[in-house]
Amino acid sequence: MQDKEMNQTMKTLLEHRTVRRYSEREIEEPILLQILTAAIRGSTTGNIQPYSIIITRDAEMKAKIAPFHFDQKPVLEAPLILTFCVDFNRFIQWCRQRNTDFDGFNNMQCFTWGVIDAVIATQNACIAAESFGLGICYLGTVTYNAKELGEIYQLPKHVVPVTCITVGYPAENPPLTDRLPLDAVIHQEVYRNYSSDNIADFYAEKENSDMTKRLLEENQLENLAQIFTQKRYTKTDNEYFAKRFMDFVNEQHFLIENS
Repeated sequence: MQDKEMNQTMKTLLEHRTVRRYSEREIEEPILLQILTAAIRGSTTGNIQPYSIIITRDAEMKAKIAPFHFDQKPVLEAPLILTFCVDFNRFIQWCRQRNTDFDGFNNMQCFTWGVIDAVIATQNACIAAESFGLGICYLGTVTYNAKELGEIYQLPKHVVPVTCITVGYPAENPPLTDRLPLDAVIHQEVYRNYSSDNIADFYAEKENSDMTKRLLEENQLENLAQIFTQKRYTKTDNEYFAKRFMDFVNEQHFLIENS
């Protein structure tokens, strides 16, 4: 697509990159307000908006949460951290005050609504932030240590953190990250399964990149798939963090029928 055919929104979307180093410049309050407003304008299940956003700017608070984000530098260096939580606490309090039963909201279906809506709000915030020249970085560590983060954030029952972004003015200009070609993820009318040739074609760019070659040499492995399954996301780690997360979801009264 030629630049002249793209509007500014498309340019912002297509130029997304993960920024992990930030300048010390603070984010102006009017800009933050617009980012947050964009977040809550995202689509939501039944217009319930079952999520909340926790803003972290205080250095002491960053120091408290940093160990539970594996001490990633962006947590300490970014001027702003936004943590997005599934939140049915607000809705349930409303139901109590309006004398109606809320037992139907203690289940995986509603928790899934909250996760989807929280992520939609997060992505809206990301796009809004990038439209102002800010950089963002998703932190996947939230679900690894949701219980500990929940304690620090003093989350009541029916509230669970699910994702988080660091936000700030970039102090770096990282390259765009490779993506699978469009044909790899698009299916017309029905799902089209993949042939061996499809898989080889779709992953060729990733597998032949200089970064992959470096990773294979460093880890003494044969291919990129082994990097993902044997180094980055092992069965042991996945099962351990999944159990920790679902135990906390249970503690927060989402899966009461299974507890």
